[in-house]
Amino acid sequence: MEALLDQLLNIGELLLQNGAEISRVEETISRMGMAYGAVEMQVFVITYSIVVSMKMPDGRVLTQTRRITRPAGTDFLRLEACNALSRRCCRTPLPLEELTAEVERIRTRSNSRLRIYGSSMLAVGSFTLFFGGGPADMLVSMAFAALTCLLQEYLMPICMNRVIFNLICSLLIGLGTCGCVLLFPVLQLDKIMIGYIMLLIPGLAMTNSVRDILVGNTISGALLLTESLLWAGALASGFMLAIWITGV
Repeated sequence: MEALLDQLLNIGELLLQNGAEISRVEETISRMGMAYGAVEMQVFVITYSIVVSMKMPDGRVLTQTRRITRPAGTDFLRLEACNALSRRCCRTPLPLEELTAEVERIRTRSNSRLRIYGSSMLAVGSFTLFFGGGPADMLVSMAFAALTCLLQEYLMPICMNRVIFNLICSLLIGLGTCGCVLLFPVLQLDKIMIGYIMLLIPGLAMTNSVRDILVGNTISGALLLTESLLWAGALASGFMLAIWITGV
Protein backbone atom coordinates (compact mmCIF):
# COMPACT_ATOMS: atom_id res chain seq x y z
CA MET A 1 0.00 0.00 0.00
CA GLU A 2 2.93 2.36 0.54
CA ALA A 3 4.04 1.74 -3.04
CA LEU A 4 0.46 2.36 -4.19
CA LEU A 5 0.35 5.64 -2.25
CA ASP A 6 3.58 6.67 -3.94
CA GLN A 7 1.98 6.11 -7.36
CA LEU A 8 -1.08 8.12 -6.33
CA LEU A 9 1.25 10.99 -5.47
CA ASN A 10 2.95 10.57 -8.85
CA ILE A 11 -0.42 10.91 -10.60
CA GLY A 12 -1.28 13.96 -8.50
CA GLU A 13 2.09 15.50 -9.34
CA LEU A 14 1.56 14.92 -13.06
CA LEU A 15 -1.89 16.49 -12.90
CA LEU A 16 -0.64 19.51 -10.97
CA GLN A 17 2.33 20.07 -13.28
CA ASN A 18 0.30 19.90 -16.47
CA GLY A 19 -2.54 22.33 -15.83
CA ALA A 20 -5.08 20.61 -13.58
CA GLU A 21 -6.95 22.64 -11.00
CA ILE A 22 -6.55 21.85 -7.29
CA SER A 23 -9.99 20.28 -6.87
CA ARG A 24 -9.35 17.87 -9.75
CA VAL A 25 -6.07 16.71 -8.21
CA GLU A 26 -7.64 16.15 -4.78
CA GLU A 27 -10.68 14.35 -6.18
CA THR A 28 -8.61 12.11 -8.47
CA ILE A 29 -6.31 10.96 -5.66
CA SER A 30 -9.26 10.43 -3.29
CA ARG A 31 -11.31 8.39 -5.76
CA MET A 32 -8.36 6.21 -6.75
CA GLY A 33 -7.44 5.59 -3.11
CA MET A 34 -10.99 4.49 -2.30
CA ALA A 35 -11.04 2.26 -5.37
CA TYR A 36 -7.91 0.49 -4.11
CA GLY A 37 -9.43 -0.29 -0.72
CA ALA A 38 -8.92 2.72 1.53
CA VAL A 39 -11.85 3.46 3.86
CA GLU A 40 -10.93 7.14 4.21
CA MET A 41 -8.81 9.53 2.17
CA GLN A 42 -7.49 12.87 3.38
CA VAL A 43 -5.88 14.87 0.55
CA PHE A 44 -4.49 18.38 0.82
CA VAL A 45 -3.02 20.05 -2.25
CA ILE A 46 -1.60 23.51 -2.75
CA THR A 47 0.43 24.90 -5.63
CA TYR A 48 3.72 23.15 -4.79
CA SER A 49 2.82 20.52 -2.21
CA ILE A 50 0.67 17.38 -1.91
CA VAL A 51 -0.16 15.65 1.39
CA VAL A 52 -2.13 12.37 1.33
CA SER A 53 -3.30 10.14 4.20
CA MET A 54 -4.94 6.76 3.55
CA LYS A 55 -6.85 4.95 6.29
CA MET A 56 -6.96 1.21 5.65
CA PRO A 57 -9.67 -1.26 6.79
CA ASP A 58 -7.35 -2.65 9.50
CA GLY A 59 -6.96 0.83 11.02
CA ARG A 60 -3.52 1.64 9.63
CA VAL A 61 -2.98 5.19 8.42
CA LEU A 62 -0.40 5.77 5.70
CA THR A 63 0.78 9.30 5.03
CA GLN A 64 3.13 10.71 2.41
CA THR A 65 4.08 14.23 1.39
CA ARG A 66 5.32 15.32 -2.02
CA ARG A 67 7.11 18.62 -2.69
CA ILE A 68 6.54 19.79 -6.26
CA THR A 69 9.71 21.43 -7.54
CA ARG A 70 9.03 21.85 -11.27
CA PRO A 71 6.84 24.86 -12.17
CA ALA A 72 3.40 24.07 -13.50
CA GLY A 73 2.87 24.16 -17.24
CA THR A 74 0.16 23.14 -19.68
CA ASP A 75 0.07 19.78 -21.44
CA PHE A 76 -3.45 18.63 -22.21
CA LEU A 77 -2.24 15.32 -23.66
CA ARG A 78 -0.65 14.29 -20.36
CA LEU A 79 -3.63 15.70 -18.48
CA GLU A 80 -6.10 13.65 -20.50
CA ALA A 81 -3.90 10.54 -20.13
CA CYS A 82 -3.93 10.94 -16.34
CA ASN A 83 -7.70 11.44 -16.33
CA ALA A 84 -8.23 8.35 -18.48
CA LEU A 85 -5.95 6.28 -16.22
CA SER A 86 -7.79 7.39 -13.08
CA ARG A 87 -11.16 6.46 -14.61
CA ARG A 88 -9.83 3.01 -15.58
CA CYS A 89 -8.56 2.42 -12.06
CA CYS A 90 -11.83 3.55 -10.48
CA ARG A 91 -13.77 1.08 -12.68
CA THR A 92 -11.31 -1.80 -12.33
CA PRO A 93 -8.20 -1.22 -10.19
CA LEU A 94 -5.04 -2.14 -12.08
CA PRO A 95 -2.31 -4.27 -10.50
CA LEU A 96 0.42 -2.18 -8.92
CA GLU A 97 3.01 -3.16 -11.53
CA GLU A 98 0.72 -2.19 -14.39
CA LEU A 99 -0.25 1.07 -12.68
CA THR A 100 3.43 1.92 -12.17
CA ALA A 101 4.16 1.23 -15.83
CA GLU A 102 1.23 3.40 -16.97
CA VAL A 103 2.30 6.31 -14.77
CA GLU A 104 5.86 6.07 -16.06
CA ARG A 105 4.60 5.97 -19.65
CA ILE A 106 2.64 9.19 -19.08
CA ARG A 107 5.60 10.84 -17.31
CA THR A 108 8.05 10.09 -20.13
CA ARG A 109 5.61 10.90 -22.93
CA SER A 110 6.83 13.77 -25.07
CA ASN A 111 5.51 15.71 -28.02
CA SER A 112 7.51 15.97 -31.21
CA ARG A 113 9.49 19.17 -31.67
CA LEU A 114 7.78 19.69 -35.01
CA ARG A 115 4.36 19.67 -33.34
CA ILE A 116 5.44 22.05 -30.55
CA TYR A 117 7.19 24.51 -32.84
CA GLY A 118 4.50 24.34 -35.51
CA SER A 119 1.59 24.85 -33.14
CA SER A 120 3.34 27.74 -31.37
CA MET A 121 4.11 29.48 -34.65
CA LEU A 122 0.56 28.92 -35.90
CA ALA A 123 -0.96 30.31 -32.69
CA VAL A 124 1.23 33.42 -32.63
CA GLY A 125 0.75 34.12 -36.33
CA SER A 126 -3.02 33.75 -36.01
CA PHE A 127 -3.21 36.14 -33.06
CA THR A 128 -1.06 38.69 -34.89
CA LEU A 129 -3.47 38.66 -37.83
CA PHE A 130 -6.48 38.67 -35.51
CA PHE A 131 -5.30 41.83 -33.76
CA GLY A 132 -4.82 43.70 -37.06
CA GLY A 133 -1.30 42.82 -38.16
CA GLY A 134 -0.33 42.21 -41.77
CA PRO A 135 1.38 39.23 -43.44
CA ALA A 136 4.85 40.66 -42.74
CA ASP A 137 3.99 41.13 -39.06
CA MET A 138 2.71 37.57 -38.96
CA LEU A 139 5.94 36.14 -40.39
CA VAL A 140 8.11 38.08 -37.93
CA SER A 141 6.00 37.01 -34.96
CA MET A 142 6.12 33.38 -36.11
CA ALA A 143 9.92 33.54 -36.33
CA PHE A 144 10.14 34.83 -32.78
CA ALA A 145 7.67 32.14 -31.65
CA ALA A 146 10.15 29.51 -32.90
CA LEU A 147 12.92 31.30 -30.98
CA THR A 148 10.77 31.22 -27.85
CA CYS A 149 10.40 27.44 -28.18
CA LEU A 150 14.19 27.20 -28.28
CA LEU A 151 14.44 29.36 -25.14
CA GLN A 152 11.84 27.21 -23.37
CA GLU A 153 13.83 24.12 -24.25
CA TYR A 154 17.29 25.33 -23.26
CA LEU A 155 16.93 28.44 -21.07
CA MET A 156 14.01 27.53 -18.82
CA PRO A 157 15.76 24.55 -17.12
CA ILE A 158 18.57 26.82 -15.88
CA CYS A 159 16.33 29.69 -14.71
CA MET A 160 15.51 29.92 -11.00
CA ASN A 161 11.80 30.33 -11.64
CA ARG A 162 9.18 31.20 -14.25
CA VAL A 163 9.28 34.92 -13.42
CA ILE A 164 12.97 35.16 -14.30
CA PHE A 165 12.45 33.17 -17.51
CA ASN A 166 9.52 35.35 -18.63
CA LEU A 167 11.51 38.52 -17.95
CA ILE A 168 14.58 37.33 -19.87
CA CYS A 169 12.54 35.84 -22.71
CA SER A 170 10.35 38.92 -23.21
CA LEU A 171 13.42 41.18 -23.03
CA LEU A 172 15.29 39.20 -25.69
CA ILE A 173 12.27 38.88 -27.95
CA GLY A 174 11.40 42.54 -27.37
CA LEU A 175 14.90 43.64 -28.38
CA GLY A 176 14.72 41.47 -31.48
CA THR A 177 11.27 42.78 -32.41
CA CYS A 178 12.29 46.40 -31.90
CA GLY A 179 15.40 45.79 -33.99
CA CYS A 180 13.29 44.42 -36.85
CA VAL A 181 10.98 47.43 -36.66
CA LEU A 182 13.98 49.79 -36.81
CA LEU A 183 15.30 47.97 -39.88
CA PHE A 184 11.88 47.65 -41.54
CA PRO A 185 9.63 50.57 -40.52
CA VAL A 186 6.71 48.99 -42.37
CA LEU A 187 6.34 46.50 -39.50
CA GLN A 188 3.85 47.23 -36.71
CA LEU A 189 5.53 46.75 -33.33
CA ASP A 190 2.35 46.64 -31.28
CA LYS A 191 0.69 44.01 -33.48
CA ILE A 192 3.76 41.75 -33.39
CA MET A 193 4.13 42.06 -29.63
CA ILE A 194 0.46 41.53 -28.80
CA GLY A 195 0.35 38.45 -31.00
CA TYR A 196 3.57 37.05 -29.57
CA ILE A 197 2.74 37.71 -25.92
CA MET A 198 -0.27 35.37 -26.17
CA LEU A 199 2.23 32.49 -26.30
CA LEU A 200 3.51 33.14 -22.77
CA ILE A 201 0.60 34.82 -21.01
CA PRO A 202 -0.53 32.58 -18.07
CA GLY A 203 -4.17 32.37 -19.10
CA LEU A 204 -4.88 28.84 -17.85
CA ALA A 205 -3.10 29.41 -14.54
CA MET A 206 -5.06 32.61 -13.92
CA THR A 207 -8.36 30.90 -14.81
CA ASN A 208 -7.59 27.96 -12.51
CA SER A 209 -6.67 30.34 -9.68
CA VAL A 210 -10.03 32.12 -9.86
CA ARG A 211 -11.85 28.78 -10.07
CA ASP A 212 -9.98 27.47 -7.02
CA ILE A 213 -10.94 30.56 -5.03
CA LEU A 214 -14.60 30.25 -6.05
CA VAL A 215 -14.82 26.57 -5.01
CA GLY A 216 -13.20 27.21 -1.62
CA ASN A 217 -9.52 26.43 -2.20
CA THR A 218 -8.62 29.96 -1.18
CA ILE A 219 -4.97 29.42 -0.25
CA SER A 220 -4.10 27.58 -3.46
CA GLY A 221 -6.09 30.01 -5.59
CA ALA A 222 -4.47 33.07 -4.00
CA LEU A 223 -0.99 31.60 -4.43
CA LEU A 224 -1.58 30.73 -8.07
CA LEU A 225 -3.21 34.10 -8.79
CA THR A 226 -0.26 35.93 -7.26
CA GLU A 227 2.16 33.79 -9.26
CA SER A 228 0.21 34.39 -12.48
CA LEU A 229 0.24 38.15 -11.95
CA LEU A 230 4.00 38.02 -11.35
CA TRP A 231 4.47 36.05 -14.59
CA ALA A 232 2.37 38.58 -16.51
CA GLY A 233 4.21 41.49 -14.88
CA ALA A 234 7.56 39.99 -15.85
CA LEU A 235 6.40 39.72 -19.46
CA ALA A 236 5.26 43.33 -19.55
CA SER A 237 8.44 44.53 -17.84
CA GLY A 238 10.67 42.76 -20.36
CA PHE A 239 8.89 44.34 -23.33
CA MET A 240 8.84 47.77 -21.68
CA LEU A 241 12.57 47.55 -20.99
CA ALA A 242 13.26 46.53 -24.61
CA ILE A 243 11.25 49.49 -25.92
CA TRP A 244 13.08 51.85 -23.52
CA ILE A 245 16.51 50.56 -24.56
CA THR A 246 15.85 50.80 -28.30
CA GLY A 247 13.76 53.98 -28.16
CA VAL A 248 11.21 52.65 -30.66
